[in-house]
Amino acid sequence: MASHPHTQPSDPNSHLPASPLHDLMYGHLHASALRAVVLHGMPDLLADGPRTAEDLAAHAGLRAAPLRRVLRLLATRGLFREDEDGAFTLTEGGTVLRTDVPGSQRDAVLLFTDDMFRRSAEGIPEVLRTGQPGFDAAYGVPFFQHLAATSAASRLFDTAMTSLTSGVNEHLVRSYGFPDSGKVIDVAGGRGGLLREVLTRHPGLTGVLFDRPGTVADHLLDTEALAGRWDVEGGDLFTAVPEGGDLYLLKNILHDWPDEDCLRILSTLRKAMAPGTRLLVIDAVLPGGSAPHPAIALDIVMLLVLKGRERTAAEFEELLTRTGFRLHRVVPTPSLSSIVEAEAV
Repeated sequence: MASHPHTQPSDPNSHLPASPLHDLMYGHLHASALRAVVLHGMPDLLADGPRTAEDLAAHAGLRAAPLRRVLRLLATRGLFREDEDGAFTLTEGGTVLRTDVPGSQRDAVLLFTDDMFRRSAEGIPEVLRTGQPGFDAAYGVPFFQHLAATSAASRLFDTAMTSLTSGVNEHLVRSYGFPDSGKVIDVAGGRGGLLREVLTRHPGLTGVLFDRPGTVADHLLDTEALAGRWDVEGGDLFTAVPEGGDLYLLKNILHDWPDEDCLRILSTLRKAMAPGTRLLVIDAVLPGGSAPHPAIALDIVMLLVLKGRERTAAEFEELLTRTGFRLHRVVPTPSLSSIVEAEAV
């Protein structure tokens, strides 16, 4: 028998895919596991310290063995930690899954792992062919029409949006040097959370909240500290917006719309603004190239559920230039959003 040269044993894991590919292939398992432990209240049960899977399962009416395996999977993502005694704790990154912490992301997790988004994502192959939102194909109606007709989905969306924006307005106002006096007009400003923060921190300013009549009717501005300094106006931002402002705000609006509608919105604003008036477009600003950024995933959400998109600074500048504005600067903030400052020319 012929002899064989001595060789070192091969790495038994050498056949495994590279980590990024591995994460992508099994990403749906991580999302489903995360949804399950949040639904069953595991983060809140771990608020006071380490607990074993047996203890957690007993409190939640679950089976310990599968719970341990699911928590172990999430521990590989840095949300939980298992000690040598088999007890699990929340990591610093996992703390936001609790319901009782500022900036809790529990409701956001439940929204983005909901069937609305899962089914929309399954339609990506068709989205690539048609360019139409995957949500429309999955549910037969546009996203916001579905929310209007489905109370449970609407409640989930509203609570998740509240949690996602909790604390963001404070970050935004602290990050930008607002003037000492003048009138601020918050266009499509919802119930006025951002405008309230601006007026509260800058007592020399007055403000107008502009949105759909039914939205501004439920505003948040009627506080003693803001007495006499605000007004509300209902209307359609595609038709006309209030004139006479010294500073205009447009928060989380442009990313809902394709370029042609953004041009209509910005043109409507420009008609109401005197030359030299400032506009703050508040949205996520994508980095150039493939640099990691949370808004890149959000851009795919917009692709799947609406016809909108997240944009780079250059893409914002093009929209602004075409509608009579000049981009001044992009101001980063501690939140996902940046402040794109422009001037009417």
